[in-house]
Amino acid sequence: MRIKKQICLFLVFSLSSFLLANTTETPEQKYKELQNQLSSGWNTWDTRSVLTHVLLPYGAAIDLNVLDADRKRANTFRVGGNPQVRPGMRTYDGTYTDLSVEWGGHKLRVQTAAEGLKNIILITPLEGNRQGGTLVVVPKALWLRLNRIEMNDNRFIIASGGLSEKITGIVHGEFLKQEGDEIHLSADKPIVICCNESMTVAEATQFISNKAETFVANNQKKYGANYEVYNAMQSVLAWDNIYDPTIRKVIAPVSRSWNVRWSSNPQFGGFVLFCWDTYFAAMMFALDNKELAYANAVEITNAVTENGFVPNFYADNNYKSRDRSQPPVGSFAIWNLYKRYNDKWLLELVYDKLLTWNRWWDKNRKTNGLLCWGSSPFEKVTYRNYETGGINELYGASLESGLDNSHMYDAIPFDKEKHTMKLNDVGLSSLYIMDCNYLLQIAKELGKKADAKELADRSKEYTRNIQELWDDKNGLYYNRHTDTGKLNPRISPTNFYPLLANAASQQQAERMMNEHLLNPEEFWGEWVIPATPRNDPAFKDNIYWRGRIWAPLNFLVYSGLHNYDLPEARKGLAEKSKKLLLKSWLSDRYVFENYNSVTGVGNDTPRSDYFYHWGALLSFIGLIEDGYINIY
Repeated sequence: MRIKKQICLFLVFSLSSFLLANTTETPEQKYKELQNQLSSGWNTWDTRSVLTHVLLPYGAAIDLNVLDADRKRANTFRVGGNPQVRPGMRTYDGTYTDLSVEWGGHKLRVQTAAEGLKNIILITPLEGNRQGGTLVVVPKALWLRLNRIEMNDNRFIIASGGLSEKITGIVHGEFLKQEGDEIHLSADKPIVICCNESMTVAEATQFISNKAETFVANNQKKYGANYEVYNAMQSVLAWDNIYDPTIRKVIAPVSRSWNVRWSSNPQFGGFVLFCWDTYFAAMMFALDNKELAYANAVEITNAVTENGFVPNFYADNNYKSRDRSQPPVGSFAIWNLYKRYNDKWLLELVYDKLLTWNRWWDKNRKTNGLLCWGSSPFEKVTYRNYETGGINELYGASLESGLDNSHMYDAIPFDKEKHTMKLNDVGLSSLYIMDCNYLLQIAKELGKKADAKELADRSKEYTRNIQELWDDKNGLYYNRHTDTGKLNPRISPTNFYPLLANAASQQQAERMMNEHLLNPEEFWGEWVIPATPRNDPAFKDNIYWRGRIWAPLNFLVYSGLHNYDLPEARKGLAEKSKKLLLKSWLSDRYVFENYNSVTGVGNDTPRSDYFYHWGALLSFIGLIEDGYINIY
């Protein structure tokens, strides 16, 4: 009897285990659910214009255009372009947005507040607004999704496929005319567009003000004196957040302007994700939005090429850099997302791809025991742009570094057989050691003992070899020519990256700081850190990576400082980073791609996007230093 009972219990337990095992969601299923949750509600999802308000997943949209007094039309609005757009506050999920636009002398503020299917849009003329302009309201369907539009003067109905309830809309303001599927109103008076709710201008103003006050009050309470530091970072991440219909994913590319320039699908908008840019965005999102942090980290990791590396860029229509990668910071980002949110499924989802990428570097970019930047031949896939030039050349290898036109790579010989620069790069080799170390932690967490040993051995090998790049006379690690064995005297902030790898001793780290980073003849000053030292001839070029300040360099150097007892250098860098970010943010609400190392401005050159999300790493550094998040 006892045996039969035990058998029954065993069968029940086995059946329960079987059912549990077969109902447990896979990491892929969990991620699909996360993306489905993100891809819903009203938001400025369409990358082509921040004045296109879209309801997902249905693709129903309210598009706003402006006609100036001379009847010229503006129908696309992006930060940093013409028309001029000044971004204001915006929640990640689009439940509140605020910006101002200027076109042909017409100055308008556009605010929105959404709850479910309800969306209220308030357009208010600003001081100095030129008279005679027209605001055009265009209910429409996006991305070939099924939406039927019905119009009647200042009213409209959008019947969306898959949505049982119709979206009813009414537009209050000085009505001029209905023309086709467009409603024309005077831009000289306030306008309210109400979806699934009718409000007067006063009611709409109050409704939106309540949303704004709650959003601001919560953030001010949490961040106090650092409110604007946080606000800049959150704002650029939120406004750069889009939905791409070709991959059906929510992502946050570097900026909407870059998306449109790279698009092969102008009808849909397009996107481009860059490698290290996107991992850094994921780390910033992790401060207060797990879902968007995961979405961006996963999407760039999933872009891994057929040869097993995360590409320099990944765009619509499967367009990606199949010749080159970019700085290996993926495991750094993923490990920190895991530490913050403790979701092992995220590690399981991306681990194999990260390990394959790690092995690719060692196999394809190694010379004399350390790594070199490179560009490898490949079979053409899309025949677009970069596939016709720069492949297996120095230029392509420079792009892999992420420091496209850096002075460090001027006239460096290129090895056509190995497909690499003839230069052991101390920055790349250090980042690779860091990658091995973080991936080692992930392997241990997942119980991958053999992989953990492999990664530990590789980390030790490269850490040992990188000591060959130390110059005791000058107190710094240098790049090394692989053809002559000589150290290259041209330096940048990447020469401090051995701190990221924990490869330097405390004494070496102190020398690097005192003799170089804090040296005003090289890197220190009112505005820091220049990508080219001030005493290098290329510093005066002030073109892209030659002489200008880049937030990711500040961030990586700052991260390296956390491995050492260097509190003054760390705090000084954090304070100067915040100061640089706030200079443009407080005056113009811009977060620039890069900054002038002498004046601290960002818009003195055409090669500095006005709203590029990794510029907000300057904020992130300050928030880390002041204890709002711990990523180390």
